[in-house]
Amino acid sequence: QGERAAARYLRRHRYRILARNYRCFAGEIDLIASQDATIIFIEVKTRQPDEYQDDQLPVRNEQRGRITRAARHFLTHPAAADRPYRFDVISVAFSSRGKPQIEHYEDAFQPGRS
Repeated sequence: QGERAAARYLRRHRYRILARNYRCFAGEIDLIASQDATIIFIEVKTRQPDEYQDDQLPVRNEQRGRITRAARHFLTHPAAADRPYRFDVISVAFSSRGKPQIEHYEDAFQPGRS
């Protein structure tokens, strides 16, 4: 449910969804999108609306490693070669009315950094 809401949000903001639930031997990425020439690897975090959230969403080092390894695998495809890329996080919280509240953190982390 959170991934669908995040994908709708991205399409409304002129992103093109390239893959959902991308899996390979190296790891998994919730969403892969593009905007202009940039490829964006996106971790989606679903939370309760009253759940505490700060600017540093918890993407554990272990998760970052899996996402980074999967991204490197994705970038070996000829269509992705030599394109700029970044890692984003999207937080999706559903209110009692079912309407999602979405926070998009662009360039949320860099490979190999905490």
